[in-house]
Amino acid sequence: MKLLTFNQNNASRLGIQTDSGVLDVVQAVQQLSPAFAVPTTVMEAIQGGAAATEALHQLVHLALESDERQTLLHNEEHLNYGPCVTEPAKIICVGLNYRKHAEETNAPIPQYPILFNKFNNTLTGHGHDIALPRVTKEVDYEAELVIVIGKQAKYVSKEEALGHVYGYCCVNDLSARDLQMRTAQWLLGKSCDDFSPLGPYLVTADEVGNPNDLKISTTVNGKVRQNSNTADMIFHCDEIVSYISQHMTLYPGDIILTGTPEGVVLGDPVDQRVYLKDGDVVTISIEKLGSLTNRMVSE
Repeated sequence: MKLLTFNQNNASRLGIQTDSGVLDVVQAVQQLSPAFAVPTTVMEAIQGGAAATEALHQLVHLALESDERQTLLHNEEHLNYGPCVTEPAKIICVGLNYRKHAEETNAPIPQYPILFNKFNNTLTGHGHDIALPRVTKEVDYEAELVIVIGKQAKYVSKEEALGHVYGYCCVNDLSARDLQMRTAQWLLGKSCDDFSPLGPYLVTADEVGNPNDLKISTTVNGKVRQNSNTADMIFHCDEIVSYISQHMTLYPGDIILTGTPEGVVLGDPVDQRVYLKDGDVVTISIEKLGSLTNRMVSE
């Protein structure tokens, strides 16, 4: 199932992508009055587990069979997307987690996952403009696979870890390199407003299968900059979830950004680095998860 959020009348609404368009879950519940409980926000869907997912599947079937179906479906091209996970309690990031990316930046291969965090101010949706902060001239793109936690996880083994995952999505882990490298702590360069566009879809784990065998790429103004596969991760998704859970409890709705492959601006020779500028259009694509596009604008 592909979940998404969209903004309508200053409110965030839950949608489900179907072959016929995007089902407006709130509208469907109001018009069809199903005889079963249905989550009406993406956080309720994540936190509701298997029962909530089954209810959403039933609602889709009911809506597509209904005489009112055309009033319940939206054209994706007309949607104002929100982040596909709206209120994560934690945004945990893994740095230097692709072997070739570590090599291109002349960094040693990590012995343990390098963890840092971002905040909810960084979240935005597919299609939104992103203001380049005035305090930096070195904004870089980073295509990343996001793990979305679906079950509380504490001290879980690697073998159990993926059973605690609700689904996956795309993110652009935008990074102001001059701010990131100003001190030993990366947080400042990672946490500017709208530096984590997330989406367009949250795809449930059953549709994704193996998260460590997905094509991942970035284009800037249509030119390919990153082109890799999640198989190049140093620490795979099951290892990441298990490792983090040894140190803190993960809750449904928490998200984990799993690192970026080679091809970032920072990996180029210093005299050849061309950072993002006003008008640049960046698209992050991951196999089975769709494509996330945002335009950079001067603040």
